[in-house]
Amino acid sequence: MHIPPSGTDQYIKHAWVAHIDNQCVGYIHFLIEPEEKLKFMDAWVHEDYRRKGIFRKLWDIRWGFVQQHYKGYKAYAWCKPMSLPLLLEKGFIEGDNCVYVEKIIEGPKPLFEKCFVSC
Repeated sequence: MHIPPSGTDQYIKHAWVAHIDNQCVGYIHFLIEPEEKLKFMDAWVHEDYRRKGIFRKLWDIRWGFVQQHYKGYKAYAWCKPMSLPLLLEKGFIEGDNCVYVEKIIEGPKPLFEKCFVSC
């Protein structure tokens, strides 16, 4: 199922949803950016339905849509290693690697707590 942009967001995003018995089992998006760029993003398949071709089907539907409607645009994506072979198969060029980092946000610390200046 294709979900076109709503017209109310500051972002112009297209989405496709895979569903079985009115239950979402996967989705995929892309965002239209300035300067004729498309950001491929937010692909997910429910763990009970993985390895059944749903991700590939969603990807191929999105790919066909952008080929039909956005010829000449540059598409890019940040992907996990397991998704990389599909992007390379479609002709994407691998760029620099990126490393995921995370941190639990803590409350603010007093300024100069660990700063000591002596003369």
